[in-house]
Amino acid sequence: MEFWETSFIEKQTMWGFNPTDTAIMTRDFFLERNVKEILIPGIGYGRNASVFIESGMNVTGIEISKTAIELARQNGVNSTIFQGSVTEMPFDNKLYDAIFSHALIHLLNKHERKKFIKDCYNQLKPNGYMIFTSVSQKAPMFGKGRRLDKDYFEIMKGIKMFFYDSESIIKEFGEYGLIEFSEIDEPDKDVDNKPPINFFLIKCKKRV
Repeated sequence: MEFWETSFIEKQTMWGFNPTDTAIMTRDFFLERNVKEILIPGIGYGRNASVFIESGMNVTGIEISKTAIELARQNGVNSTIFQGSVTEMPFDNKLYDAIFSHALIHLLNKHERKKFIKDCYNQLKPNGYMIFTSVSQKAPMFGKGRRLDKDYFEIMKGIKMFFYDSESIIKEFGEYGLIEFSEIDEPDKDVDNKPPINFFLIKCKKRV
């Protein structure tokens, strides 16, 4: 394998292969509500998808990176995965019991976030749930780099992030069945002594 290929794969898998605490919490939440069919926009190389699949849920993914999809296949994720950007949703006409999206929405700009939330909501069955995780303003990257808009920064070249607080969560998710949100410190399980990053766990339910 060429060096550049190795480096690219390492970048793709930089978060390790252990599922996040928020994915485990979401799995338990879905199991309590008898969720069977879930959509995971930004499924990546499958590290979080596995906890849902192993619990008997049918997973459909969306992922922009062909390499990440290939890695997911190598990691045993045999679910349907649409290759493309979440900004191009929907990829099918199916309605899902639930949607889980981890650490993706904060990478979108204001217009993309609005469309993404709406598109996810529209693909939920009545009484379905959608759960998002996003970095908060307590994260160490907040305010770093070049300011692009309110609470939106290019923290390094090519990496743009929006940082939520309670006000922006209510503003963006309020009309899409927001039921609760909470803060959680998400550790990096694959790097010793690395401080956790503060995330919001945002839950919505499609109203009948």
